[in-house]
Amino acid sequence: MSNPFIWLQHALPHHAVSRLAGKFAGSEAGWLKDRLIRRFIEAYDVDMSEAARPAEAYASFNDFFTRELKPGARPLANADSFVLSPADGTISQIGRIEEGNIFQAKGRAFTTRQLLGGDALLAQRYEGGSFATIYLSPKDYHRVHMPVDGELLGTVYIPGDLFSVNQVTAENVDDLFARNERLACLFDGPHGSFASVMVGAMIVAGVETVWGGRETAHAPRPRHRTFADGEHTFAAGDEMGRFFLGSTVVLLFEPGRVNWLGDLAAGDSVRMGQALGRWSDPQP
Repeated sequence: MSNPFIWLQHALPHHAVSRLAGKFAGSEAGWLKDRLIRRFIEAYDVDMSEAARPAEAYASFNDFFTRELKPGARPLANADSFVLSPADGTISQIGRIEEGNIFQAKGRAFTTRQLLGGDALLAQRYEGGSFATIYLSPKDYHRVHMPVDGELLGTVYIPGDLFSVNQVTAENVDDLFARNERLACLFDGPHGSFASVMVGAMIVAGVETVWGGRETAHAPRPRHRTFADGEHTFAAGDEMGRFFLGSTVVLLFEPGRVNWLGDLAAGDSVRMGQALGRWSDPQP
């Protein structure tokens, strides 16, 4: 643990730091939220030309951070043929799930079973399948969308740590995405079942879904929810959730469903709605 940044993350009280950050980010005090928003836009060169509202129109920093975009700002690829990117961000890794392992970085991997909260039967469904891990940097648009049409079957909230999820941390912390706090959203779609896992990170003040609102963060034990047939259905490109201060999305697909596009690799920037892979099975 020679990297001071990694050492500091191990030393810090993750949840206390995140709760404190959440209080500042949620404040509606004009002097505070306006200063935070201005400084953030300048520091990260945020492109406000595609935001639906100007910088001064947000009630809090959280409101700004989860800002909506102007209509048409993210055109969608043909979802009948392609898997869509669920978010703006950078591909951390993309590939196949081999012997239950999802590649993380530099010889590090975590298991599908770990990621999904220890459910062996659920993890087995994705053995030999496909995964894509997308990192949302601070300047990115922070709403998460559907990669394909789907019906929500259930969710699993899994408590854990809150390490940073940038590339430096991914290269130095074992099982990073399977040890951080996360919400696994489980769907059934025209190409079989799939999962969209929203992974929390250092100073992430929360995750919100369109069906359940703000998730209660930093809980002591896992929470499982199931949904009735047809209760929540989505089209490809529909918003499904958002991060309050950035993080990562991990997509999982069953074997024989997806062929990732050959020109995509770790480190590539992607935008919500662009094609990530081609469906290898015909839609029923």
